Amino acid sequence: MSNFIVVYDACVLYSAPLRDLLVELATTGLFRARWTNEIHDEWVRSVLETRPNTSIEKLERTRQLMNNTILDSLVTGYEALIEGISLPDPDDRHVLAAAIHCGASTIVTKNLKDFPRTELSKYSIEAQHPDIFIEHQISLNPRVVCATVEKIRQRLKNPPKLLDEYLDTLEKQELPKTVNILKEYMYK
Repeated sequence: MSNFIVVYDACVLYSAPLRDLLVELATTGLFRARWTNEIHDEWVRSVLETRPNTSIEKLERTRQLMNNTILDSLVTGYEALIEGISLPDPDDRHVLAAAIHCGASTIVTKNLKDFPRTELSKYSIEAQHPDIFIEHQISLNPRVVCATVEKIRQRLKNPPKLLDEYLDTLEKQELPKTVNILKEYMYK
């Protein structure tokens, strides 16, 4: 098991395809993924706001499955750090506080502007877009990442997807670099 710890921001857990990929990658041992109940609350609330037909029960089940699948994923006890943190959006301080508290090296987020390098470097933490984060995981162990992508694709049943279709789905998740590299490895 890797000692490299990352915290997933709510924005990367909002979309089911990206969430599925990031959680499944976390099961590989390449890194240790962490989140908080507050992060869960944020992505669940966003899904309910934009997709009112989604049931809270289904999202709560997903939340529980995530917590059960990734052992030790839930960060607690970080709240006292929040007040001392300065970020452009004060509502994001809890994410950095959790990262500091659990010893994370990276926050995986699409909102890079909300986590300025100058602030994060004080804690030896960096923010990475999921495309860059997954690209790094591929460079470390392409076989594991490709097997993970194929595992996810194989379990898609409603509807099933060909590899091209699944990679198109990932590209729509703002993962163009990841998709280009996966194409190189997976079409050999």
